Parts: sequence; structure tokens; C-alpha cells
Amino acid sequence: MLHFKKLRLSGFKSFVEPTTLDIDAGLTGVVGPNGCGKSNLVEALKWVMGETSAKQMRGGEMDDVIFSGTDRRPPRNVAEVVLTLDNTGKGAPIQFGEADDLEIARRIEREKGSLYKINGADVRARDVQLLFADQATGSRSTALVSQGKIGAVIAAKPTERRLLLEEAAGIRGLHSRRHEAELRLKGAETNLERLDDILVTLESQMNGLKKQARQATRYRNLSDLIRTAEATLFYLRWTTAEKDLEQYRLRMSEVEAEVNRLGVIVGEAGTEQAEAAADIPALRDSEAACGAVLQRLVIARDGLDEEEQRIEAQAADTRHRIEETIADTAREQSLIADAEAAHARLAEEHAAIEAAREGEEENRARAATELAEAGQAVDAHETALSGLTQRVADTEARRNSLQRRLDDLTQRRTRLGGRLEELTGERARLEADAPEADAMGDAEADMARTQAAVEDARAMLEAAEQAHQAAEAERETFRATLNEARDAATKMAAEREALTKLLDAGDPDMFPPLIDAVSVEPGFEVALGTALGDEIEAPIDEAAGIHWRALPPLTDAPALPAGATPLSRWVQAPPALARRLSQIGVADSVEAARAMTGQLRPGQRLVTRDGALIRWDGYTVAAGATTSAARRLEQRNRLRELEGQASGANQRLAEADAAFERARDAVQARNEAVQAARDNVRNADAQLNELAPGRRFRADHAAGSRPCRSRRATGRGTGGTDRAARRRRRPRPDRDAPRRIVGTPHTPDGMPRPP
Repeated sequence: MLHFKKLRLSGFKSFVEPTTLDIDAGLTGVVGPNGCGKSNLVEALKWVMGETSAKQMRGGEMDDVIFSGTDRRPPRNVAEVVLTLDNTGKGAPIQFGEADDLEIARRIEREKGSLYKINGADVRARDVQLLFADQATGSRSTALVSQGKIGAVIAAKPTERRLLLEEAAGIRGLHSRRHEAELRLKGAETNLERLDDILVTLESQMNGLKKQARQATRYRNLSDLIRTAEATLFYLRWTTAEKDLEQYRLRMSEVEAEVNRLGVIVGEAGTEQAEAAADIPALRDSEAACGAVLQRLVIARDGLDEEEQRIEAQAADTRHRIEETIADTAREQSLIADAEAAHARLAEEHAAIEAAREGEEENRARAATELAEAGQAVDAHETALSGLTQRVADTEARRNSLQRRLDDLTQRRTRLGGRLEELTGERARLEADAPEADAMGDAEADMARTQAAVEDARAMLEAAEQAHQAAEAERETFRATLNEARDAATKMAAEREALTKLLDAGDPDMFPPLIDAVSVEPGFEVALGTALGDEIEAPIDEAAGIHWRALPPLTDAPALPAGATPLSRWVQAPPALARRLSQIGVADSVEAARAMTGQLRPGQRLVTRDGALIRWDGYTVAAGATTSAARRLEQRNRLRELEGQASGANQRLAEADAAFERARDAVQARNEAVQAARDNVRNADAQLNELAPGRRFRADHAAGSRPCRSRRATGRGTGGTDRAARRRRRPRPDRDAPRRIVGTPHTPDGMPRPP
């Protein structure tokens, strides 16, 4: 335990100068007049212990604890309280357990808040509060007794007394730590909720990035395909250019040969020119003569040339106009051709688009119709199930009510039996009196008929109750059948939903795996999953980085060993798997597969139905090693099987529901029959109760003999029965029998009895 040792104050309220209060062993007291600051010492203790309420310090705000100044002294800006604790018993927490003394200091600066220190080290206010709470004390502790504190402890509520007991037991610190831990847990929960929101946002961003990654992958793959196609095109162009270059070289050789031949011809023409030069003088004379003639002809030609130029100018103008007309016509023809080509191209594109969209609306409408029908079916089944549950509950309540009424009628029947015995004894006594026998004849006849009606009504009631019990037993049987059918349908629907969600898991915008397009017969899922492994998860979309590509079948594919059956016989898969499946054989057993290992060709493999695999290169997988692909194929086959069984289960459920409805109607009819029989018994009992007092009334008034008068005078009847006792035994219609609803008596067959 820690003990107070010293309290030092500086600038705290009225203690403007540093003041030290030693707290020695034993009792330490402070005595002084009013206003000397005794209460300030207690408040200093509270304040250094971590008090955060200014009202507890008798101030409006926490800065009020700083010395505010007087006429002779200026105000202070800082207040400090240091509490020294004796820690020789090492009762302090571990982080402060080594020091013999603990100095807990709280310092406040005006408008800047408080600072806490323990042995010079900065700590939190919460650490100081927990330190004192562990020592069963604190700023709000009952150990600090102030004015009115005793009365408050005496008048404390149970919750406040509990705090007092916890403090006395030394567990206040545990509650403080628990409260702090709860606050931290709430903060952690808040952070987790924010983290969930962030995860949702990041997940949506991740989905968008997945789509972008898929588009980028598709773009990259298409770009590769385009580059490959361009390279192929350039190669073809280069090959064509090489062929054209060779042809041009051949033509150049031919042209060079033609040039040589023409050179020879030019030489021969030069020789002929020299020979012709010798004949030039004679020809010049002829030329002069001809020149005179030519002059005349030139003059005539000039006139003709002028006329010709005029005609040619007109012809040139005409030709120019014709050429412009032809150019305009050609331009219009080219525009018409371009328009026709664009129209043809647009028509082809429109036809392609229409062909691609053919059946789109029908498929969309059909899918919407199927979805609506499925939703309506689910709603109908849920409504029917709710109705059946409500009807079963109503039937159970009605059965319990009928059982209670049956118990009441059984007790009433017992009472009526006792009444009947009393009436039989009274009848025997009255028959002994001869003068009264004649007077009671009609009453006895009515009593006999009424008793017979009561017995018939009771027999009908027993028969109706037995039929009702049989109908209830039959209804319970049909209910059990209905519950079994409903449970089977529910389990089947739940399994279908789980398998559908499991098989449809993943991002639909990403590349669908090949396994979704594969169908395998039951029993061969493990064989196919082992034969293909994780490769069956690759997509068939060529835009994916890893994908299956459809190739034509192998023309020279090697045959499987004798005794092995191709796996493709039991598998329906896209053409991309044709080559792989053609080289996978199914053996009857592992021993048979091992015997055929030497006959395997490169690329071939053998599998068994239990999952064993032997490959051509010696790679072997033992039986029973189930893969995820095999499980997925089994789940898909199970889903198809459940879809096939769903209609049968729904039919059985409908039949069981109809049978239960019929049984329920039968129970209702039997219940109405039981109610009618009970009404008949009630009417017969009422008639019997009405006849018994009338018979006694007629016997009393018809008695004309002395024995009857003497019996009335003495109050005793036949057999020594006291009349008062007989009156006490007289049945009370309001207590022993149900009241009559209709005042007119009825016969057992339900018809009104004549008066």
C-alpha cells in the first residue's frame, strides 16, 4: 500500500507562496479559523489525484484554481501541486515500482491546460486516476470526507453503495480499466466499421480495375494479333515486290538488247546519209526553183494559215468546252460511284448488325419471363408454407380446445350418471307407493323416452368422438408425410441454391473457365479432373493471357492402347479439348493401366474412374487424390440431378399438401359432427333435468292418501330418506346441467316437443 507523505502547493488558490504540508505517521490535522484555506488542502488533494470538474473545485473553470491576485499581490499564471507517496512497500504499478517515493505533480498554466508527472516523467491523467483507483482512493473517493459527505453516504442509492463496496474491496481500479477497455473496444469496433466501408469501396474499385485489366489484356492480345497480321502482310508485300523486281530485271535485259539492235540500225542510217550528201548540189538547184514556187505557195499558205488559225481557235474553244463537260460528267460519275459504294457498305454493315441482334429481344423477354415465373413460384411456395403453418397452428389450438371440452363433458357425464342413480333410487321408492304409481305413469313414460334419447345421444357422441380421433390420427399421418415432403423439398432447394452460388462464384465480367462448358457423365468426374488438372480452369477466350485455343483434330494422331476407351465418350466439351480428350484413355483398373504403359505414345495418358493417372513419360498419380476440378464437376452433376428431381419433389409436396387438406377437411367435418352430438346430449340432459322436478311436483300434488300426507307432515319419504336431504339432493339446473338456450323442449331427433 502507498501512504501519503508530503503535499507541496505553489500558486494554488490561496497558497500563493510555495507551501509544504508534511503528513507523518499517525493522525495529521490542520486547525484554523474560517477562510484560512483548510478546504483548499482537500481540494488540492482531489486536484492532484486527477479531478477534472471545476465545480468540485468550487470554481467556474479549471483556471480558477490559480491564484487570482489581491490588492497587494499580482495574479499568478501557473499553479502546481505535488503529492509525495511512500512506496517502500512496492505497492505502485510496475513502471513506478522501483522508487521508494513517488512524486505525483500536476501543473496548470492559465489558458493552456494541465500537465501530469510522476517522478518527473510525463504521464496521462488516466494513469494518475488508475494509480489512485488501485489504492482504493481517488478524487471522488469516499475516503475524502467533506461537508455533507456522511449524509450522502447514509442516503446513498444501491448503485452508489455498490461503488462504495467496490472501492473498499480494492477493485475500483479494475472497473476503471474495464471501462477504459470498453471504450477502446468501442473505438476498435468503430474503426472496424470504417474499415468495412473502406473495404467495400476498395472492392468496388478492385472490380473496376479487374474490368480495366481484362480490357487491357484483351487490348494487348489484340495488339499482338494485329502486329502479327501486319508482319504477315508486309512479308507478303515483300515477296510480291521481289517477284516484280525479277520481272523488271528480265524486261531491262530485253530493253538493252533492243537498244543494241537500234544502234546497228543507226550506223546503217549514217552510211546511207553520206551517200545521199553527194546528190545535194543537184538537189539545191531544184530547191531554188522549187523555192520560188514555194514562195508563192507560202504566201497562199499564210492566208490559209490565218484562216486555219481562226478555225482552230474556234475548234479549240469548242474542244475546251467539250473537255469541261466531259470532266464534269466524270466527276459526277465518280461521286455517284463513291455514293453507291458507301451505300452498299452501309447496307452490309446494317445487315450484319441486324443479324447479330436477331433474337436479342426474344431472349431478353424469355429470360425476364423465366425470372418472373421463378420469383412467383418462390413467393407462392412461401405463401403456401405460411398458410400451412398457420392452419396447423389453428388445428392444434382447436384440438386442444376440443380436448378440454371433451374433459368437461366427461366430468359432466359422470355427474349425470350419479344423478341418474339417484333418480333410479327415487323411482324405486315412488313405485313402492301404490297410490302414486298411477299418477306417475305419464311422467315415467316421458322419463324413459328422455333417458333413451340421452343414451342415444351419448352413443352418437362416442361414435363421433371416435371418428374425430381417427380423423385426427389420419391428419397427423398426412401431416408427417407433408412435413417430410416439405423438408425434402426445402433441403433440395437449399442444396440447389448453395451449389448454384458455389458454381456461379467469381466475377462474371472476367474470362469464364473451360470447366463451365464441360459436361461429364456421373462417375467420370474424378477421372476427367485428374486427367486435366488445373488446366481445365483456363478460359477459352483468346483474349486471356492463358487460354485454350480451338485447333482442328490431329490427322496422324496415334491410337490408344488396346483395352483403353477414349475419355471423350463420356465427356461433352468444346472443340478446344478435342485433341486432349482423344489422347486420354480410361482403363478398368490401375493394374490394367500399368500393363498398357509400354504402349503409350508421346502425349497419351491413362486414367481410372477412381482418379489414378499414368502418363506416357512416367508421371503417375495414385487413386483417391481428388482435385478441385473433380469436385466442381461432381457438384455440377449433382446440380443437374437436383434440377431433375425438383419437379418430382414439388409434385410429391403438392400431393402431400392436397392429402393434408383433405384430412383437415375431414377433421373439420368430424369436429362439426362431435359438436352436433354434444348439442344433442346437452338438449337431452336439459330435458331430463326438466322432467325430474316435474315428476316430483306431480307426485307431491297427486298424493291423496294418508301415507303421503303423513310423509309430508313428518318430512320422511320411502326408505327413511329425509325430505330436506332429498331437497338438497335435488338437481340444480344452473349448477349440474347446461342452461337451455331455446325455451321449447326438444326430442332426441331435434324436433320441438309438443306442450
